[in-house]
Amino acid sequence: MLTRDTYLAFGRPDFGEEELAAVSRVLQSGWVGMGAETIAFESELARFVGAPEVVTVNSCTSALFLSLAVLGVGPGDEVICPSLTWCATANVALHLGATSVFCDVDRRTLCATTESILSRVTSRTKVVIPVHFGGRACDIAGLRAALPPHVHIVEDAAHALGASYPEGGPVGSSRNLVCFSFYANKNLSTAEGGAIALFDPKLAERLRSLRQNAMPADAWKRFTDASTIIAVGPSEIGYKLNYTDLQACIGRVQLRRQESFAARRIEIARVYMDRLRGALGADGFQEGLDGGSHARHLFVVKIPIEKSGSRDAILGRLRQRNIGATVHYMPLHQMPFYRVPQLSLGETEWLAPRLLTLPIGSAMTAADAEYVCGHLLELLGHD
Repeated sequence: MLTRDTYLAFGRPDFGEEELAAVSRVLQSGWVGMGAETIAFESELARFVGAPEVVTVNSCTSALFLSLAVLGVGPGDEVICPSLTWCATANVALHLGATSVFCDVDRRTLCATTESILSRVTSRTKVVIPVHFGGRACDIAGLRAALPPHVHIVEDAAHALGASYPEGGPVGSSRNLVCFSFYANKNLSTAEGGAIALFDPKLAERLRSLRQNAMPADAWKRFTDASTIIAVGPSEIGYKLNYTDLQACIGRVQLRRQESFAARRIEIARVYMDRLRGALGADGFQEGLDGGSHARHLFVVKIPIEKSGSRDAILGRLRQRNIGATVHYMPLHQMPFYRVPQLSLGETEWLAPRLLTLPIGSAMTAADAEYVCGHLLELLGHD
């Protein structure tokens, strides 16, 4: 097959004239820091995810970190998360002096199950961080019902903006602290950024303070209200983790485009599933990828390595053909920095050499997906 001239990234932002106009408007306003645009974006995003409060920050990592911080996580505490995730999910507990504890996932959903999480709960468990892998929501209601009341849930929804829970309702509406990402390749991108959706207004106010060095009034309040001055310093150690209006104006446009973005992702997913099912089988795809509740941030397949050989060899050859396939993820418990002696996570270890992420995104076309399928089928011996 012919090789395309341009590189097809596994995920890239979909920006157009509306985003350009919004950036120009904010640049010309003279206020690019956190202000009116950020406040508007938080309000609009809150309605989208079904939570009364949204607090924006500079990354999803910061969202997870602040969530654990306001829940009082510290030395002596344990925080459970799946091993099959990005390192930030585990690192935030370590930053606070707590211990990260890894659990297994289900090979069909790629998400941690209630059973796998409960098997790792101890008297020191303070928080559980389930990851909505690829945009497939975990069973949060079932998890909450099974966990001891003192154990908090902080959801890593970096992949899951626009997804729905198995019991219904948008991811973000669970009454937990739910953390989103607006990184460059996400379904809603503002180049960087993150947010926490929650229901507790007092906790939201504390989060807003902590993101701005724990000051009682941010720069926008001081700018718009002449009676607001820095008369009182911070009452605790805060951080510099705020969002900006330059990002928020892009996010507001991207939020309005989510319906069309989701439709294109469904189109790409259907091409993949129709063309690859014969080679991969029904179990070769993450459960729910063809359903309406999946956000399809990632399109992950399971390579039948017993028949097709090394996943890594296939990945390398796809890259040579300008296809930006990649791997999500190398299990954390097998990395030298996190390695836990004698810890065996059977399902994660089975998945690790098989998972392959194919390009997907609203900036792709069906022809792009067909190109990927043609080359992958050839490499699998099904051309």
